[in-house]
Amino acid sequence: MTTLTDRFETDYLLETTADPERVAETMAGEQSSGTFVAVPGETAALKERSAARVIRCEVVASDLPQSLPSAAVDPSRPASRARVTLSWPLANIGPSLPNLLATIAGNLFELRQVSGLRIEAIRLPRAFAEAYPGPSFGVEGTRRLSGVEHGPVIGTIIKPSVGFGPDETADLVATLCAAGIDFVKDDELQSDGPACPFDARVDAVMRVVNDHADRTGKKVMVAFNLTGEIDQMRRRHDHVLAAGGTCVMASINSVGIAGMVALARHGGLPIHAHRNGWGSLSRHPALGWSYPAWNALWRLAGADHTHVNGLANKFAEEDASVIASARSCFEPFVEGASMVAMPVFSSGQTVRQVHGTFAALGRADLIHASGGGILAHPGGPAAGVGALRRAWAAAMAGEALEDAAREDRALADAMAIGA
Repeated sequence: MTTLTDRFETDYLLETTADPERVAETMAGEQSSGTFVAVPGETAALKERSAARVIRCEVVASDLPQSLPSAAVDPSRPASRARVTLSWPLANIGPSLPNLLATIAGNLFELRQVSGLRIEAIRLPRAFAEAYPGPSFGVEGTRRLSGVEHGPVIGTIIKPSVGFGPDETADLVATLCAAGIDFVKDDELQSDGPACPFDARVDAVMRVVNDHADRTGKKVMVAFNLTGEIDQMRRRHDHVLAAGGTCVMASINSVGIAGMVALARHGGLPIHAHRNGWGSLSRHPALGWSYPAWNALWRLAGADHTHVNGLANKFAEEDASVIASARSCFEPFVEGASMVAMPVFSSGQTVRQVHGTFAALGRADLIHASGGGILAHPGGPAAGVGALRRAWAAAMAGEALEDAAREDRALADAMAIGA
């Protein structure tokens, strides 16, 4: 990555009906020292000290239809797309995540010259790593706490998503523990409702998790959804920790950057970062964020696990995007810091996605969360867990899924789920 000491950079995909270079300069001015007219005090010396710079503006396509409407632009005019890199002096904001977000995004999406804008990548100086150390547990800490030294962490989600009370949830977790699961998470819809209060759920679930650990030596990692206001999250985190829990979960778009940072600084447990709401930020190809750029913010804020969807998923995301998202969890973006988080594959995952996932990612440092693929197995959850584990063993050994299934009835049955 580019060596940065006193500046930070962001890459954009810009779409405009105007001259892309002039729009890039407008973007730089809007998000630093300039405004739409010259103002007293905006001297050459001040600009040299504080203005954002256009490092790159490369047109990559032209004669395109406009992706988004603008009040000031004839909709029949063709648009161009350009890759733009802006650079800012760190002295403008200091190493502050909330103000970084205001600077690199801010009002840019609303500029009248812009008919499309997507944030593609972020590169930050070492000062950000000193202010925000990033994931406290990541891959190594998750492996240690879940007892999974090699291969993927095999996980599932509490289903039905809502409707169970604390005792019913605990009964399901007990079944999953007996089935050999490594990881269980709350659904993002289940937090602290009257039908399933957080404290009561944690207490009931951790009784069975701790009992299983006492009998077998394996403590299943459960990510309890503590999403809420900052004081609520801190208190809920402490309750999980006191009960012997080893993970908490937060819906990061709901709690925000400041909420995530506060939780990470308070916490002594891995944070499972759920990205629900991500589609609103990314689904239009000319608007919003790329996952690597967006995920960088949350890794810096302290996310240990981050969702990346899954291959052949139940949503709209293409496989290439899923793999690019997962790879980004291991890629540096802060000078001199790794900031590695563990990618979480989920959303309609079964044994059929295992080989493709391993081949594309090239590693098994991940959580593979399969809901129906485990819970709906005709042989029961234990057969579902065993089948998923056998599929991963085959993939990592270079053995075809079909060949492995000939010798494993549970795997053969699992291949029929959802087919």
